[in-house]
Amino acid sequence: MHPAALPEDDLLKHCAVERGRAGGPGGQHRNKVETMVTLVHEPTGLRAHASERRSQIENKRVALYRLRLVLAATHREGVPEGEIGSDLWRSRRKGTRIVCNPEHRDFPALLAEAMDALADAGWDAPHAALRLGVSATQLVNLVRDHRPAFNAMNEARATKGLRPLK
Repeated sequence: MHPAALPEDDLLKHCAVERGRAGGPGGQHRNKVETMVTLVHEPTGLRAHASERRSQIENKRVALYRLRLVLAATHREGVPEGEIGSDLWRSRRKGTRIVCNPEHRDFPALLAEAMDALADAGWDAPHAALRLGVSATQLVNLVRDHRPAFNAMNEARATKGLRPLK
């Protein structure tokens, strides 16, 4: 299972939590209380932080979501032979469409699955989409919803001599 798809408690077991103060607007309260949270995924060294909320608990929740997005965009896991597509992927598939708002908590797990399938297919979107049971357009649109993942996909395509997708 991709780390971006792990349950919250399981993912946090693999993370170091750093707390601190952040500058910027927020007044006196922000300068007195350590509400900034940085999560470091120890197996990969990837990190994400949040400091815009006045609550450390809220910042931890936001940082965890951001860490899932970073993991989905940059960390690749192997894809099994044969049929692919997790239960979550199948539940979000409507015909050849994949339906998920980029702000939804399921988005990072779906993005990770899409990126892993693309990497396994040599960044060939039609081949990866066929294995996932969606159209190539839907697959690319899902990745396009997170600009860092879209850029990573196009960079990987360029190393293979493939044209960038728009």
